[in-house]
Amino acid sequence: MARTAITTAVGAAVGPYSMGIDTGALIFLSGQTPLDPATGTLVDGDIAAQTRRCLDNLAAVLDATGLTLDDVVKCNVFLTDMADFAAMNAAYADYFTEPFPARTTIAVAGLPLGAQVEIELVAQRPT
Repeated sequence: MARTAITTAVGAAVGPYSMGIDTGALIFLSGQTPLDPATGTLVDGDIAAQTRRCLDNLAAVLDATGLTLDDVVKCNVFLTDMADFAAMNAAYADYFTEPFPARTTIAVAGLPLGAQVEIELVAQRPT
């Protein structure tokens, strides 16, 4: 199986991993925290603002492959506080249409830089 690393100025990897891997049919994107690509710092705001920034960053990485959020088949959302679920869910709903991607939401003890949310996804090329 061929593996091609996806790179873009948005959400650059800060460790020994790729922002994403393109296998041809499937695109696997590493988790994005709510970093402002212009400053490299965590965005100000509540969980909704952080969720939107994560999804904007992911959309920019997908764009480098010629895909959009409409091509997403699976998302994993990591929250530091499940009390934020409803607000995250409301912001998340603005980015996807039916049929919605499959999704898992998991509570975690902590995320890099004190982020409240991190999102990763898998997209599929249209056949």
